[in-house]
Amino acid sequence: MMRKDSKIYVAGHRGLVGSAILRKLQSLGYNNIVTRSHKELDLTNQDATRRFFETERPEYVFLSAAKVGGIMANQTYPAEFIYKNLMISGNIIDSAYHSGVKKLLNLGSSCIYPRLAPQPMKEECLLTSSLEKTNEAYALAKIAAIKLCQYYNQQYGTNYISVMPTNQYGIGDNFNMETAHLLPMIMRRFHLAKLLSREDWAAIRADLQKYKLGWGLDETLDLKDTTSVEKALNAVGAYRNKVVVWGDGSVYRELMSSDDLADACVYLMENKDYEEIGEFVNITDGTDIRLKELFELVQKIVGFEGTIEYDRSKPNGTPRKQMDATRIKSLGWQPKINLNDGIKSFYEWYRS
Repeated sequence: MMRKDSKIYVAGHRGLVGSAILRKLQSLGYNNIVTRSHKELDLTNQDATRRFFETERPEYVFLSAAKVGGIMANQTYPAEFIYKNLMISGNIIDSAYHSGVKKLLNLGSSCIYPRLAPQPMKEECLLTSSLEKTNEAYALAKIAAIKLCQYYNQQYGTNYISVMPTNQYGIGDNFNMETAHLLPMIMRRFHLAKLLSREDWAAIRADLQKYKLGWGLDETLDLKDTTSVEKALNAVGAYRNKVVVWGDGSVYRELMSSDDLADACVYLMENKDYEEIGEFVNITDGTDIRLKELFELVQKIVGFEGTIEYDRSKPNGTPRKQMDATRIKSLGWQPKINLNDGIKSFYEWYRS
């Protein structure tokens, strides 16, 4: 049982999920939390990771460190996605065992499920058919981490649990148009289009100085030249009178606030062991939304008055990724933040 002074290591504390877990722990009064930035500790380095665990001897570990990104990033850098995520999870899980960590929580992703898994996706669907090709490398690394936890529990009697969260958004998110996940990418696109329609060049420049566009556009961008700026925004789908999105809007996605996920992770670490959880548990409320409706919701919240154009030459990704919430609800946890309120708060944070 975690005590307020238990030594807790949050791996990936600067990421979307890790930072939310860190905030949650601090809000509950946990006061002996260990963190390391990537510059301080390269988790793909086995020797460095082993030395860190031997020196710090954390009692509890939240494994939220990962290389993450959207469809295009996964397709562009598949070798990096599988290698780095395999190394990170392998080094942390093995080092945790050798240093005597009492309990570890491993964070996965809903992309571990087969492309055409029955909906809603139950935990038992894992490895029953082919994965979605657009993020197969990342999914395989995440599946390997689940199995590592399972087999370490089986062979060594450890208490390592795995959770599979649905798509996340929240404070600390990535807004780079090349590497961001769905919601922050789309929300920023609508926001920039709104600013462009109003010719609010000061706000546009402030946004571009804070967040990168990606696709090599930042290197050639002249912030003083409005023509150059508008051309760059058009290249990422933000126009004065429209926003261009990938696919046809027909597929469905679940979205959850990272603060809800953090709440679930801390709840499970405080209250449930792997015997109760099983191989892993979905973290979801069991509902999803069609992307067409999501885009329209974001458009309304942002206040963009133009149109939405669908680029059907681009991939949709998995048709549906609705996860089953039966097991997590049976363990006594449910999310608290609904999608509309969550996106409003997320947009307010982004603007601030």
